[in-house]
Amino acid sequence: MILTTGPAVEGRAVNEYLGVISAQAIPGIDIGKDLMAGLRNIAGGRSGAYEGEIAKAITEITAELDEQAAALGADAVISVDFDDESVGTGGILMVAASGTAVNLA
Repeated sequence: MILTTGPAVEGRAVNEYLGVISAQAIPGIDIGKDLMAGLRNIAGGRSGAYEGEIAKAITEITAELDEQAAALGADAVISVDFDDESVGTGGILMVAASGTAVNLA
């Protein structure tokens, strides 16, 4: 399955649009990771704990997009868009992606 953030697959025409698909993940950040990220925020630098959880969530939702597209009989997912944001009052992180499942010529 081809997944691309571009609006097309180079050298291949879209034969059929099968629909928009999406996937979401809410990674579990435990209190230890949250405390370490808070300290890193004060001291400066990158939070490896959060980066790892975001990377894991992206891997999971990419696999889910792949499964959804395959279930529709798609060859590719184009215009894939990734987004992340805090949800709720506890600073819970959500990672989401959407794209268009297509059949290529």
